[in-house]
Amino acid sequence: MDSFHEPYIRQGDDITIEQVRAQLSALEASHKQHGIQLSGRVLHVCHYLPVTATLASPSSSPPHLPLPLHPQIPQTSPPSPSSSAPPTIVAKPNDAQTLPSDADDTPRWSLSPRYGHAAMISGIRSLSFTYQQLIIGWTGDILSSTPASSLPASSVSSQDRAALEDALATYTPREADPDDDRKTTYVPVWLDQAVAHGHYDGYCKQTLWPLFHYLLWQDVATEYASADSHYSAYAAANLAFAQRIAQIYVPGDLIWVHDYHLLLVPKMLRALIPDAVIGLFVHTPFPSSEVFRCLPRRKEILDGMLGANLVCFQTYSYSRHFTSTCVRVCGYESTSRKTEALIQGIDVQGHVTSVMHCPVGVDAERVARDTLRPGVQPKLEALRSLYEGKKIIMGRDKLDVVKGVLQKLRAFEKLLHDYPEWIGQVVLIQVTSPALSDSPKLERQVSELVAHINGEYGSLDFIPVHHYHQTLKKDEFYALLSVADLGVITPLRDGMNTTSMEFVIAQEKSGKRSPLVLSEFMGISQHMADALLVNPWDLGDVASAMNRGLLMSASSKLARHERLHRVVTTHTSHTWALVLSKMLLAQMGGQGTARRTPFIEKAVLKDAYDKAGKRLFLFDYDGTLTPIVKTPAMAVPSPSTLLALTKLTEDPKNLVYIVSGRDQLFLEQHLGKLSGLGMSAEHGGFIREPMRGGSEEGGEGKESEWVNFTERLDMEWMEEVGEVFRYYTERTTGSHIEVKKSSITWHYRASDPEWGQFQCRQCQDLLENNLAHKRPIEVLVGKKNLEVRPIAVNKGEIVKRILYQNPDADFIFCAGDDKTDEDMFRALHLFATDATSATLDPPLSITLIDDHAANGGSSKPELPTVALAVKPEGVFTTAVGHMSKRTLASWHVTTPEEVVGHMLHLVDIDPATVASAPLEDEAGEEKETSHF
Repeated sequence: MDSFHEPYIRQGDDITIEQVRAQLSALEASHKQHGIQLSGRVLHVCHYLPVTATLASPSSSPPHLPLPLHPQIPQTSPPSPSSSAPPTIVAKPNDAQTLPSDADDTPRWSLSPRYGHAAMISGIRSLSFTYQQLIIGWTGDILSSTPASSLPASSVSSQDRAALEDALATYTPREADPDDDRKTTYVPVWLDQAVAHGHYDGYCKQTLWPLFHYLLWQDVATEYASADSHYSAYAAANLAFAQRIAQIYVPGDLIWVHDYHLLLVPKMLRALIPDAVIGLFVHTPFPSSEVFRCLPRRKEILDGMLGANLVCFQTYSYSRHFTSTCVRVCGYESTSRKTEALIQGIDVQGHVTSVMHCPVGVDAERVARDTLRPGVQPKLEALRSLYEGKKIIMGRDKLDVVKGVLQKLRAFEKLLHDYPEWIGQVVLIQVTSPALSDSPKLERQVSELVAHINGEYGSLDFIPVHHYHQTLKKDEFYALLSVADLGVITPLRDGMNTTSMEFVIAQEKSGKRSPLVLSEFMGISQHMADALLVNPWDLGDVASAMNRGLLMSASSKLARHERLHRVVTTHTSHTWALVLSKMLLAQMGGQGTARRTPFIEKAVLKDAYDKAGKRLFLFDYDGTLTPIVKTPAMAVPSPSTLLALTKLTEDPKNLVYIVSGRDQLFLEQHLGKLSGLGMSAEHGGFIREPMRGGSEEGGEGKESEWVNFTERLDMEWMEEVGEVFRYYTERTTGSHIEVKKSSITWHYRASDPEWGQFQCRQCQDLLENNLAHKRPIEVLVGKKNLEVRPIAVNKGEIVKRILYQNPDADFIFCAGDDKTDEDMFRALHLFATDATSATLDPPLSITLIDDHAANGGSSKPELPTVALAVKPEGVFTTAVGHMSKRTLASWHVTTPEEVVGHMLHLVDIDPATVASAPLEDEAGEEKETSHF
């Protein structure tokens, strides 16, 4: 990482909503001008629909099920604060909209709001000013007209499912907010009962939620719990979401996937819709790599997330943790590119996923309206009267371990102990709303601690702690926020806790401007730096902050409050949604979507192959004909690869070369038996021509000699570079130096990935600024390595040499996966715009060796320019990797196996009939492949 600290709001995001909309409009106009297709729709994929559905009169009579009590949910696993929903509630008559069926006038579906993710849904709906909105989510448990019971999804008929979609099409949210209009479309996802609850109550709440909040499953679950037991349900639910999205997708849609319930969806959706523009927003914290790596399915989860074009988090620190995890756990490489700001990314086989952050706010206008509801003021006055003459400290949290209620109570006890003058003068009103699952152990601990504090510091006329374990009504909640003299919100770990922002807005309307004590472990803490930030584990620190807040002067309160209020009302949920849209739109014009290399079809290649008179094949080796492995010496060619090369070289019309970075010995050892195969070693430093035909005397072909292109070059620089490399090797555990005849390479694949990459960049900077401009060399950053080689030696020069010597070739296939292979692709860019023919001047690799040798070392008239027989449609430069990989190639395949499969198809062999074998070491153990 370039930095371990960034401001919570990036420069350029703390602007008005009108400015963001103007930027968005300008970006859309630019895309349209450049021919980028836009549909005007945003697909928001959430775990739940923000609607509870009750089926009053099913078309059949299925058995009624009691509403799930979630017996397997760990006691300390509540829902995500920003996007998960509490248990569904049977709709009250005055809240619900009852929709008649199409067949008769009998009411069938009753819809009512689902509470629990107001900030996210408010932000989504606000985009209706700009886009057509589609919210895709699980229906939730289908409630029946029988109280406290539900219907299994499998029992809901197709007729009733269609009726629900019709009902959702006319549904209007109950609150008459100006941003709630009819442009929002609700798309239900139907899940089998076992899959739905195995997904949410199982894997999400028993495994992912604890992990993301720095708890491991063994800390929160029973002794029989397994971190992997519900993964199949999680994967099945994610697949159902991906398939539902694919059904309604139209080109030009923007797709936002929300939160940790759906982390596999981006990759699954990418497989279904390769060109989709996908964003993933994670509302929870993201843990450090040392915590995340404990997850058994860590790679599947990370790969699922990296299917997106953009992964976005609440804070920079969360995004840094994610980037570090991808590098450390999966071995992927991080990248960075400069736009308006430095954008970090993760490179997976050429597909770069951008990693950014953008905080969620609250709907400030709605909260401000709610604080002025008629029912708020009477309750506010009642609280003032009840606690007259006393300072009020307010706390409102879900009852779970992560919210830090026990630690807060102990800190309040320490306040009364260390500052006894507050005894009888201050009360703590602590509201603990029930979590998704009951937590009797924690509830008992809280009750015992409250009783202890009240017994120790209370009296007949004074009770220091007032604990209410209940869900507050909206009027009561805003009255409590408005009347408080100090707000204390100190979770042990949290994402975007909206209560603190609602507190600031309520205090503005009441005129008190009371201070706020916040945990530094909240995602919002950097956002609200003018609050009193504390470590919730340090009870003395929290008690001291409470004391400072209660004694704070009016001027200091006002100054802090004004700054907090400006932040809360500027970066709202509406601004968040617009900034997300801007980020994802920017991806459409970037590397990820601007140019997608098409997949080369076998039929297209075969047709050109059959028509050609002379064919030229140029293959890289590692990552092209064989997968890259952790131990480079074990990258041996498979039976399929050897068969394909054998059949190609047997055809007299074909000329086949391996153009590799490997040394001569390796290529001879594994491919030397193929006499008709030409080989170039060390990135073009050496070449051995294929043996063609027999000798005049013995009737057998004579083995070609290796030609060294560096013999006439100044190679004294190798010692200077070696000295630099030795310096970094001493300081980078696990790194080593590889010295070849034409180049020198520093490898750090076995080093700590982040430290190795940092040292590589430092070494690269040193070589480029202090040595490269003095010597005829170039510095190349490869896959976990840094290579220095002569400028005159590269794969492109070898390709030019081969093509110059074979100008009659009218079919050229060139495949590679690495940055060094781009030199080959660049050399094969032979045609000017709209040109149908090309010529080639004698390349340096011809004049440097052949010209000099043929004339005994003396000069010779210049060699002629040759006309090439190949046409533009006969050149197939093919990159191995993702379609969005940055490359000069015109085509792509995804894996080395596909390269080999295409070659076998050209020689009329079905790859399925060829025996394959895993890569094995000498002991017969299968080697793990890498993804670079």
